[in-house]
Formats: sequence, structure tokens, C-alpha cells
Amino acid sequence: MSLSVQFLSLLAMIGTGIGAGAIMDLIGTGVSATRKGSFIRRHAVWFEVIGWIIIGSASFYILFLVRDGAWRMYDPFAQISGMLLYASVFYRPFRFVGRVIQLLVIRPIVFVIRLIVNIIRFIVRMIIKIILLIISPFTLLYHYISNKVFKNTKG
Repeated sequence: MSLSVQFLSLLAMIGTGIGAGAIMDLIGTGVSATRKGSFIRRHAVWFEVIGWIIIGSASFYILFLVRDGAWRMYDPFAQISGMLLYASVFYRPFRFVGRVIQLLVIRPIVFVIRLIVNIIRFIVRMIIKIILLIISPFTLLYHYISNKVFKNTKG
């Protein structure tokens, strides 16, 4: 294996460490943003375990792409250094990009979805009220007749 391939694989493992740090930070931030009794907070351990499994699988896939799956002794150190690099250098830029994506992409999509749901809910409520208004004379007539015809003779 040439020196350039080893350097490329080292950079790839550092990159997977940075990605692992970002994903685990994302999971931790998402869990801490939920309320105390929520489903996500109660099962936070499982979300972290699933996150680590996904990170490990992605790391081995990248290792397979770069080096045909050959594992070297310096790979865990490269990943740990990538995670430390994320914590020291890339933490603020990733968080800033996350806030920008939330403000420019996620909130407008959630707003449009809520708007559509509220419009559909309003339309359904209006249709039900119109149907109830149309049916109300018949129900009143039914109750009046049923009380006259089907009287309870006990008593």
C-alpha cells in the first residue's frame, strides 16, 4: 500500500470521527430538547446505541471503499482524533449550519404541513356542521315522534 493511500485512509478515518462526533452531538441535542416524559427521552439509550451502530457500519463501509476493508491499528486513534477535532474545532460551525437549516428549511416545511392540516381540519368541521344543520330538523322530528309513539307503559 502506497503512502498516499495510507494518508487518504487516515483522512477518511478522521472524517468518520468528525461525522461520528456530529451525529452523536445531534442525537444528544435532540434528546435534550425533548420534555422529560417523552418517548425520545425515555428511550435515549436505545437511540444512542442505534446511532453508534450506524456510525460503526458507516465507518467500516468507508474503510471498505478506501482500503478494501483492511483495518489498521491506527484507525481507532484516527477516529478518536476526529471526534476530538469535532469537539474542539467543528462544533460551532456544525451547530450554526444546523440552526440555519432549521430556520430556512425545517420550520417552513413544518409551517406548511401545519397549515395544510389546519385547513383540512377546518373544512371537515364545516362539512360536519353543515350536515348536522341539514339533519337537525329530521332528528328533532324523530325524537318528537319516538317519544309519542314509543312511550314506556311501565310505571
